[in-house]
Amino acid sequence: MLVLRSLAFNVLFYANLVFWLIFVALPALLLPQAALRHVAAGWARSSLWLMRVVAGTRYEVIGRENIPAGGLMVAAKHQSFWETFTLFTLFPDPVFILKRELMRIPLFGWCLAKLRMIPVDRGARARALKDVTRRATVELGQKGRQLLIFPEGTRRPPGAPPAYKFGVAHLYAELQVPCLPVALNSGLYWPRRQFLRRPGTIRLEILPPILPGLDKTSFQHELQQRIETACDRLLAEGRAELAAQGLDPLAHPDKP
Repeated sequence: MLVLRSLAFNVLFYANLVFWLIFVALPALLLPQAALRHVAAGWARSSLWLMRVVAGTRYEVIGRENIPAGGLMVAAKHQSFWETFTLFTLFPDPVFILKRELMRIPLFGWCLAKLRMIPVDRGARARALKDVTRRATVELGQKGRQLLIFPEGTRRPPGAPPAYKFGVAHLYAELQVPCLPVALNSGLYWPRRQFLRRPGTIRLEILPPILPGLDKTSFQHELQQRIETACDRLLAEGRAELAAQGLDPLAHPDKP
């Protein structure tokens, strides 16, 4: 049953994505940016509905009251594809830092450009960080948007040793806005590089913001400590839930 539900969800998820891109997002490219932002949020909510109905995977958001108004940086743990679209539903005007290759995908990349997402060339190093900082300053300072960044740069398996990059501390120091840490356990239910979608409840926790003013080293330590501590707790809860269903999240190991 787990395999059949996972198969059905994967087919419907990507079919739903194609439908929204062609029949909803494409016409919205001719409208103001806000219209496309509502389209993206609508697609994300439809995907969450499919997860609940088809895969039996619900989600819970803890700590919404910790989101401050105005421009801020959101530093989220990245374990799965799930959070890349779920986070879009939690903030009024999010802007993602994402790999440049995504901008080259026909139609999908056009939508990312219209939404003014910030591409990064991972091979350019210092120049890329400078470009990202310049773009982020405009989007947050002038437009009051919410900058969403995955501080480890890529998906990490649940429980893997943390690998936080310098870029998040650099942006914190340059942007001088609150940083909102986000912990989650999505990798137990939607594991990277795997076909299965496990039933249960994904938990995403928004932690209290780290205010501007820390030096880079202190900030990096504080951010990692907060996120990893919360993730360890959420992972323990998720593993207990899966074990109660007779499901073993380690049956198909997800290696870094």
